[in-house]
Amino acid sequence: MDRSESVRQLETVIEAYLSSEGFVLVELLSRYQSGGLILCVLADKPAGGITMDDCAKLNLGIRNHLEENKLPDCALEVSSPGLDRPLKKEKDFIRSLGKKAVCYLNDTVEGALQQEGVIIKVAEGTVFIDKAGITLGVPLAKIAKAKTII
Repeated sequence: MDRSESVRQLETVIEAYLSSEGFVLVELLSRYQSGGLILCVLADKPAGGITMDDCAKLNLGIRNHLEENKLPDCALEVSSPGLDRPLKKEKDFIRSLGKKAVCYLNDTVEGALQQEGVIIKVAEGTVFIDKAGITLGVPLAKIAKAKTII
């Protein structure tokens, strides 16, 4: 099993565990350092507001869950996504309706590789933003990275 496949497997298991505990996986960041895998789990509650105690509990719970399932050993960090949380999936954009966001694109929309505005609607694989009074549709497939703006 190659590294990216291992990380995808870990992501699936961690996401299922978080869901069973009433949390959502916002993002899983991975890197290899000194030959070992380091995972940073950004988790949140569906209504928002993860605490330090939640992070500590989840860190222990995820570690135990990975051991029980005989998955690769790794260093693990669990934290809050922060106020300027990353937006990756359609449900992330839906949760951020009415908030200002910036989208970094892998292909141009209206001649630009970056679009910023208030998320007003998400439908059929497209995020609609209000950019200075103009509604702009940005296909999710074109969004390389996005986050809310504080």
